[in-house]
Amino acid sequence: MAVTGRVIDFKSVGDRTTDLIADAQPADPTPIGIMTPMRLGTGQGGLFEMYTSLKMTLNDNLKNLLLTDHGERLAFHDFGANLTPLAMDLSAFDPDAFDAEAAIRIKTAVTKYMPFIQLETFESRVDHSDNKSVGKVIIRVNYSIPRLGAKDLAQEVTIFVGG
Repeated sequence: MAVTGRVIDFKSVGDRTTDLIADAQPADPTPIGIMTPMRLGTGQGGLFEMYTSLKMTLNDNLKNLLLTDHGERLAFHDFGANLTPLAMDLSAFDPDAFDAEAAIRIKTAVTKYMPFIQLETFESRVDHSDNKSVGKVIIRVNYSIPRLGAKDLAQEVTIFVGG
């Protein structure tokens, strides 16, 4: 009886999975959103610096929502928390009334434009430390993003006071 052998064409021979995994290069993280304030990117990241974390992107988006006033965003006349006009009239409010109105404006904006954010606490303070004639209102919003499992997040914005 004759022994018959098999012929294998090396063009069809693959690689071991373990070898492929060991040789694999780590993938660059996928950019999700542009960092603000905008700045030029470095290296292979692209034209602008980008966020690669959804949590950080949403934190930045919340900051922009808090700092935007009505009428500043093209085609979205009511986008933003509209806090600057409130700060311009700070002297007309007692601190509790200012906080209540600011909290309502923030809640309204977040409910409409970022409903996946769960607002938790609101804090504000007036700061005259670096200039006695121009004050700043510093607003801190603590929040979570339940769908991401992100808890104990905070965003702090500074608004200059007038009036």
